[in-house]
Amino acid sequence: MRMRRKARLDERLAECEATGRLLILNVEDRHFQRAVQKKEYLDFEKIFGNRNPTVLEIGAGKGQFCCELAAREPNLNIIAVEKSSNVIVDAAEKIIALGLKNVVALRCDAEYLERYIPEGSISRIYLNFSCPFPKKSYAPHRLTHRKFLEIYRKLLAPHAEIIQKTDNREFFEFSLEELSENGFTLKNISLDLHKSGETDNIETEYEHKFAEQGLPIYKLEAYIK
Repeated sequence: MRMRRKARLDERLAECEATGRLLILNVEDRHFQRAVQKKEYLDFEKIFGNRNPTVLEIGAGKGQFCCELAAREPNLNIIAVEKSSNVIVDAAEKIIALGLKNVVALRCDAEYLERYIPEGSISRIYLNFSCPFPKKSYAPHRLTHRKFLEIYRKLLAPHAEIIQKTDNREFFEFSLEELSENGFTLKNISLDLHKSGETDNIETEYEHKFAEQGLPIYKLEAYIK
């Protein structure tokens, strides 16, 4: 079901952008393989005012995870990526309301990230409850498809990792296969995260809803061999 456009959306986006807590990146060339050849790297030191490690959350939703992570890890810089203006505005407003200086919201499609994120600059990538695109023909849209893994490989620093959580078993199995077949080593695989005893888990909005329904949460960590 298509989300209704939020009231005053353009005005709210402009207000958030003016604070520096929201970055809106528009690419006119919709052929991403050609568009990413032109680099317009973000200056992390200018954005955050420091040289702390930087992580990405791709598919940040309304910002619950990135805001909690920023509060827990003040010496970590966080870029919360979301392609929908209708959604990223909530994350940006939450960041601003909480006064968090070590996280920014970034409106950008994942396909274009290598145009803006310097190679080897990311310490970790979080993929929290990405759309599973259950139809087999939609597999290239999944954020753990090998097309995206090649992008992540360029962005990640040596020994950096990808952390994925999902409630969808088929998507999780797909991710395990794609990662293992494309040069990543898997570790800390959980088939029921909330029963695993992990104590530092940060719940997303979707995760809380699914867990309340008694659904298992799947999690993996992967790093480049």
